[in-house]
Amino acid sequence: MAQTVSEKIFSKASGKEVKAGDFVLANIDCAMTHDITGPLAVEGFREIVKDKKNKKVWNPEKIVIIFDHQVPADSLNAAANHIMLREFAKEQGILNYDVFEGICHQVVPEKGHVRPGDLVVGSDSHTCAYGALGAFSTGIGSTDMAFVFGTGKLWFKVPETIRFDVEGKLPRCVYPKDVILHLIGDVGVEGARYKAAEFGGSTIRNTDISGRMSMSNMAIEMGGKAGIVEADATTEKYLQERIPGFKLDPRWKSDKDADFSETRNYDVSNLAPQVACPHNVDNVKPVDEVEGTKINQVFVGSCTNGRFEDIEVVAKIMGNEKVAKGVRLLIIPASHTEYMKVLRAGYVEQFMEAGAIVESPCCGPCMGGSFGLLGKGEVGLSTSNRNFQGRQGSPEAFVYLSSPATAGASALYGEITDPRKV
Repeated sequence: MAQTVSEKIFSKASGKEVKAGDFVLANIDCAMTHDITGPLAVEGFREIVKDKKNKKVWNPEKIVIIFDHQVPADSLNAAANHIMLREFAKEQGILNYDVFEGICHQVVPEKGHVRPGDLVVGSDSHTCAYGALGAFSTGIGSTDMAFVFGTGKLWFKVPETIRFDVEGKLPRCVYPKDVILHLIGDVGVEGARYKAAEFGGSTIRNTDISGRMSMSNMAIEMGGKAGIVEADATTEKYLQERIPGFKLDPRWKSDKDADFSETRNYDVSNLAPQVACPHNVDNVKPVDEVEGTKINQVFVGSCTNGRFEDIEVVAKIMGNEKVAKGVRLLIIPASHTEYMKVLRAGYVEQFMEAGAIVESPCCGPCMGGSFGLLGKGEVGLSTSNRNFQGRQGSPEAFVYLSSPATAGASALYGEITDPRKV
């Protein structure tokens, strides 16, 4: 039977051949939780095992806890959550990446916890980012995570797959973030509801892991259960740098005659930089249609675009110029590893000299926590993944989403700016 890569992964995880629409109890390869959703998962797990003799998680080596949303702790409640999770991790022998390492969706693949063909769950909706490595990776709720902690399994309906074939060489100043915004604008926020969004074509094959992660990360913004890219030589090279002796298994790709629910074709050879306008991610327009919009803050970071490659784009566009008067530019690398790359390249000094603020790795203002919040009537331009009303501060603020190139150009002029003009 011909299968999509997602059907193959669920077949492996459930121990039988399955197809889209089947219900399966699947074995989990890796489970991730963080400082916001983790406490409820721990409470749920303790409720599950309270009357059992064995009160240990199913496999501590397959669970990862990461502090990233409120780090360092910005309230007494956050500090209490951190203490609880530290104690749970120590009690259970679970690897805990404390406040030092960075954003969960960067750290998990960066540290070698994901491989092609894996079934990965995380108690965060953007867990789909790990699909960039050829895994089926999806977000779940904290109570579902409690069940995973206890059993190592979870029920799924095997999803149908939408295939996005993207062809063409990206024009100057156009990046994978522009591509995924364009796709979301085309299909809408529910266009891939409970489906696997599989990204392929020559454009994707020529995209590095950083760019693939930006695209897979935002599959949830079109309603996708997962975003996935076929594992190839690029994947193998990335993982060989993180997992000693890793060799790519060629089976983790869709069969040529696999049954997709839909195949959508795109030629991005002439794609313009894209901007998602308030207050929906699918409210996408070419940059020239919103150019000139005054902004108060630019945020470069998040699990979508906080890697070295993203921040370097901003550095090169800005050069030795200053941030526009009246604009706050926040730069937050996605992990300690990425931060050190940015530091060693000299970009931290460059940004500080330009009048920007460079923070240690964390989610920052992406989910309206910690710092960098927008006030009433303010306008922010962000390289993150969501622009919902109130997402980054006041419900009376306005958030636009863009690529790092557009963000860098806009920081120079104090208004949304086409990076091709800089």
